[in-house]
Amino acid sequence: MFDIEKLKFDEKGLIPAIVVDDATGDVLTLAYMNKESLQISLEKKLTCFWSRSRQELWLKGETSGNYQHIVSITADCDMDALTVRVKKDGPACHTGENSCFFNTVMENDELAPAFSVEGLVEMLEGRKSEPKEGSYTTYLFQKGIDKILKKVGEECTEVIIAGKADDKPETIYEIADLMYHVIVLMIEMGISVDDIMNELASRHVIDHKVKQEKMTK
Repeated sequence: MFDIEKLKFDEKGLIPAIVVDDATGDVLTLAYMNKESLQISLEKKLTCFWSRSRQELWLKGETSGNYQHIVSITADCDMDALTVRVKKDGPACHTGENSCFFNTVMENDELAPAFSVEGLVEMLEGRKSEPKEGSYTTYLFQKGIDKILKKVGEECTEVIIAGKADDKPETIYEIADLMYHVIVLMIEMGISVDDIMNELASRHVIDHKVKQEKMTK
């Protein structure tokens, strides 16, 4: 058992805690813990912080329901900062954003990735919330679930045909089409990327034989 007395709390008895989404690796928030909140976090396996503005203990999710279930807590080399990996029940930020870090200050276009799944999801969500004339995505949302499912089925078939032909470029192209339509389906059904990642993360604890037996029933 780690001795928390080894940690170096500042003159106010606080230590910074960087909270990270265990499923995605995204930094969710920077908060502070004192010895009491850290002890509560260890006991409950839920993040508990010290609110510097309210001067009181703050169990994340106690009022919002957006609890953060602790996977691990790691101290840095100087023992004066913590990284807390969590599985979250909802948005980390009080604004409703997934992470507290969403205000871009600078982005180096030469180094930053030009594309991300999160960016694509955000763009497609915008096509649903703010319909754009001439947009194929908006057209799909307007047609509804049956049309979207039809397109997902068609793209699955195209992936199979391309893969069977051992045509790598065409398979990549068709998988991209399939992924796009699957994300449209996810948005239509209110399914988030986190929902999918959490489902995938949970599968490594399932015994493969049990899984196979369920599939054959």
